[in-house]
Formats: sequence, C-alpha cells, structure tokens
Amino acid sequence: MVRAIVGANWGDEGKGKITDMLAKESDIIIRYQGGSNAGHTIINNYGKFALHLLPSGVFYHHTTSVIGNGVALNIPFLVKEIEDLVSKGVPKPDILVSDRAQILMPYHILFDQYEEERLGKKSFGSTKSGIAPFYSDKYAKIGFQVSELFDEESLKEKVDRVCETKNVLMEHLYHKPAMDPQELFETLLEYREMVKPYVCDVSKYLHEAIKAGKNILLEGQLGSLKDPDHGIYPMVTSSSTLAAYGAIGAGIPPYEIKNITTVVKAYSSAVGAGAFVSELFGDEADELRRRGGDGGEYGATTGRPRRMGWFDAVASRYGCRIQGSTEVALTVLDVLGYLDELQVCVGYEIDGKVTRDFPTTVELNRAKPVYKSLPGWKCEIRGIKNYEDLPENCRNYIEFIEKEIETPISMVSNGPGRDEIIFRK
Repeated sequence: MVRAIVGANWGDEGKGKITDMLAKESDIIIRYQGGSNAGHTIINNYGKFALHLLPSGVFYHHTTSVIGNGVALNIPFLVKEIEDLVSKGVPKPDILVSDRAQILMPYHILFDQYEEERLGKKSFGSTKSGIAPFYSDKYAKIGFQVSELFDEESLKEKVDRVCETKNVLMEHLYHKPAMDPQELFETLLEYREMVKPYVCDVSKYLHEAIKAGKNILLEGQLGSLKDPDHGIYPMVTSSSTLAAYGAIGAGIPPYEIKNITTVVKAYSSAVGAGAFVSELFGDEADELRRRGGDGGEYGATTGRPRRMGWFDAVASRYGCRIQGSTEVALTVLDVLGYLDELQVCVGYEIDGKVTRDFPTTVELNRAKPVYKSLPGWKCEIRGIKNYEDLPENCRNYIEFIEKEIETPISMVSNGPGRDEIIFRK
C-alpha cells in the first residue's frame, strides 16, 4: 500500500514528525520532489534532527530510504547528512538513489544567490539552495542525470557545452568569474564516487515492492500553497508539492496512492515572501513564534523567523482539496494553550465581497481576513493520550476546523515527540 504525507499550507506543518511516526509501520520511505531547501525537524530517542534531503524514516532499522527521480539531488549534501546521522549514533540507514534523479550542480547555488542579489527588494525569498536554477535547467534539458556520471566521454562534452552558455550569464549578467569546465568535470567525477553505492533503478525497485505488498510512504516537501501551479505563484517553490506528483517523482502508477495524509498546522506559519491573509504582527506574532514548534518557529533550513498567523480555514480547505486528502493530521495544537481566545479565518473579503474560495494571487493580494472567535482552553494538553480527555474548548476548536476544512482529522499532535499524538476513532 502506498500512502502520501503532504502539507496543506506554506510548509512547516510538521510533516517530518508524522512521517517519522508512520515510518514505524512502513518498509520504504520516499522523497519525491524538492531538494535541501526545506527541513523536517524530528525529535526521537537519538535526539533532535533537521533533515533536508533524507526521508524522515531513516531512524528505523527496518526501512529503506529512497531519493526519487523528482528530487533535486545535492550529492555532497546527501553524503554529509548521512555522515552527520551516523556521528550522532544513528545506525547507517539503507539508502537508494534513483539513477534518473538529476544532480544539483555547484553553479545552481551560485546562480540562486546571484539572482536574489540582483533582484534586491523584488527577490523571491529563496533559501539560496539552488532549487529554481536546478529545475529551470531540468526543464530546459541541460541538467545532469545521475546515470550520466557513468559515461565519461559524453559527460565531458556536455560539461563543456553547458559551461559555454552559463559563462555568458556569469560574466555579462552577474559580473562574476567564469567557470572552469575541467574543474567542474572533475567535481562530477568526485560526485560519481560519492553516490555510486546508492544508485538504483528506483522505479523497477518500487514496482517489485508494490507487487510484494510492501508498505510505502511518499514524503512531500513544503505544502499546497507553495506548488508552482496551484500555489501563491510566483512566491512558490520550483517542484510540485502535491501528492499527485508522488507518482511521477517516484516512478509509480498514480492509482497505487491509496491514502493521502495531509498535515495541517493548528495555527499558520510561513517562511519567505508572499500573500499571507491571516498574518499576525508585533507582540502577538512574537509570542506565538516564541512558544511555537520546539524551541520556537524558525526555518529548519535557514533559521529565519517564520511569519505567524491565525488558522486559515480558506487556505487549508483549498490545500486539502488540491492534495486529494483522505485524512488530516493536525499538529502543534499544544502551543495554543496560553490563549484566552482564538481566531479562525473563515472567509476572505475581496473588493467588498466575502468568499470562502481560495483565489489566484492577484486577488489574494487584496484579500482581508474574516474571523470567527472561539474560546481558548487555557491549559497544558501535552501528555493527554485520549481524545475524550482533551478540554471541551480544545475539542470544539478541532471539530470546528474539521468542519471548515471538510476532511476528517484522524490524528492530533499535542507535543513534538514521536509518541505525542492522539488518534481519533
């Protein structure tokens, strides 16, 4: 059985914890899109970790972790991430890398940095991990597949050809030193040795695994609103963040994805620029940021303070719909216990009209939140294992959200630890 775990909003919903928890029952965990530009924070018996490229199931002995063909593969980053885990006492995970995955090149990171500098105040708030230049090259058909590392002659010819065009940009658009094709070729040969032990025909491997009845998890990065087609374009990421893309980014048939677990945060947060209708500012935002997550709401990759807001039912309902959610895991509910009153954004007012539908970016930039107030529960809920034992106002908040997002909430996370979760019947 194949299950996808994806985010409903801007990312940072707590997918890492949910994947880590559900990996216990899984045989294979797959990253199918994105790169090292977002992190999943996990707290378990080994300690606290921020994973970037590796799937969040790497802490179990019985699982195989797969980097799918849809991932932006930063090879030295992957190797360093594996070494870091092992140095902290985690047994070396069983890892496979698709031979069709494309390589994030050193110049992708440079182009990302230079372009953000060039754009100045109009920049996209990139993590400068090279993701947009990587996917641009992939679709312009001048990217490098892992499989190409193993044919030196054609690799050398392609490196020379690519450097020729890239150096025009380097010198004349960014006024930076040109790249040396020989140096880049030697770097790629080093990458080949690093990745060689893990390379595999992943699509064939998964075909056999599905036939054998294995439990497979697809782990998405970021959330619905960062999808380049269905998100808050252009303030989006460069690969599809939707469960549907899991079939493409892993190389499996779409009909094999039976469950889509969408992770929804009990309040809103976002890293980077873009429309954010229910955003809070000043002391209110600072207080929620300080209390949020584990050790505060800061980006797992960049360390940037996240933008904070009230729960946005309009964005979350849309996010669940576009994912095709079969169930929702509601996270970081425990954070909200200090509030006397909670606001939920139930509509957007655009040009004097109120809508419950999530609009395109042009209209979204004009939207004002319409709030409904709910009473807080004013107590600590960590440690509670049964749904019925939650305070009444807390249950009312969950059930109100469930009704608004039109998707059953099957799991409620009430703490950062792997086992701090309430399963609803």
